[in-house]
Amino acid sequence: MDSRTECTLSKFADNTKLSGAADMFEGRDTIQRNLDRLEELAHVRIMKFNKTKCKVLHLSQGNHQFQYRVGNEWIENSSADKDLEILVEEKLDFSWQSVLAAQKANHILGCIKRRVASRSREVIVLLYLTLVRTHLEYCIQLWGPQYKKDMDLLEQIQKKAVKMMRGLEHLCYEEN
Repeated sequence: MDSRTECTLSKFADNTKLSGAADMFEGRDTIQRNLDRLEELAHVRIMKFNKTKCKVLHLSQGNHQFQYRVGNEWIENSSADKDLEILVEEKLDFSWQSVLAAQKANHILGCIKRRVASRSREVIVLLYLTLVRTHLEYCIQLWGPQYKKDMDLLEQIQKKAVKMMRGLEHLCYEEN
């Protein structure tokens, strides 16, 4: 966007994210200077930032929680934000992302159970791999389950899928 930007600038579709380290006042000033440059560039290009969607997400413990502005308006602080459908929290705890992924996968598994007549292993496995597992594995490198409770939550979905298969519905999950 601007070769004078000193911070990391990420763009995707109509979203722009500016990130930088603000562990001292110099870092805060650098981020604010970059925000000012982006606002100036947007004005030159006859564009506007939707200031109601602008948020500051302070990551890590001991963060100074500096305040920033776009133009004359202060940017609201946020404890979490979604980036490409991944929920990022200020403490970098991704347990909520496990819950969200499990909810989506459960919803799709329920649709399969209600709408698909066949319970053959081939059909259920193909539908699971195509429609369900994709939600469980989306960006897993970033948010992978950190706690046993999160792993158990995701494993419950696999257990439900196995129980949907003809001939396996009465077996214990570990026996399959």
